[in-house]
Amino acid sequence: MEKAFLPAFIDSYFIALGVLLGGSIIGGIGAYLSGEPPMTTILEFANRLKIWALVAAIGGTFDAFYSFERGLFNGETRDILKQVMLIVSAMGGAQTGWLLITWLTQEHLS
Repeated sequence: MEKAFLPAFIDSYFIALGVLLGGSIIGGIGAYLSGEPPMTTILEFANRLKIWALVAAIGGTFDAFYSFERGLFNGETRDILKQVMLIVSAMGGAQTGWLLITWLTQEHLS
């Protein structure tokens, strides 16, 4: 059974946010333990994790492609719009996480 759109929209945002924040901060802890500069590493991880946060939030690529295929070939444009909105929500979550990491590290000021 398919999840309702609004809960999926909200989940997509917060999954992307959590993947980016969690991955960056845990990676920073690992950098600290290995003797590397943690704040710089956290920002580097945040830059690299943005696309993976997006992929994790939309649940992989096959569901997204199936929804696009169904929308294009079966004339169900509502599915295409829903999928685009889920991707935009995930991008917003990833961007919010990146912005929080940027504010936390302040590496852009150096």
